[in-house]
Amino acid sequence: MKNAVVVGMSADSPQKQKKFCNKQNFEYPMLCDEGNDVLKAYGVWGKKKFMGREYNGIFRNTYVIDENGIIKKVYKKVNVKTHAMDILQELG
Repeated sequence: MKNAVVVGMSADSPQKQKKFCNKQNFEYPMLCDEGNDVLKAYGVWGKKKFMGREYNGIFRNTYVIDENGIIKKVYKKVNVKTHAMDILQELG
């Protein structure tokens, strides 16, 4: 496999994020962006709809970024059940 690092990001507070990560047994770093600045810069913060209600939230996207900081591929609307394997196959 190529040299890869997995990093997640959330708008939650560090305390809430730590609790979530511990519960889910995440083995990779999770970053917090409470001000949503980075999330907005990546285009993953905006209007969402659920059960007729509209609210601001995070779109679940994945970015493959090379060692020079260049975005090589964007996965939008990922399938959470298969996405990890999809990425591993592509990086393999």
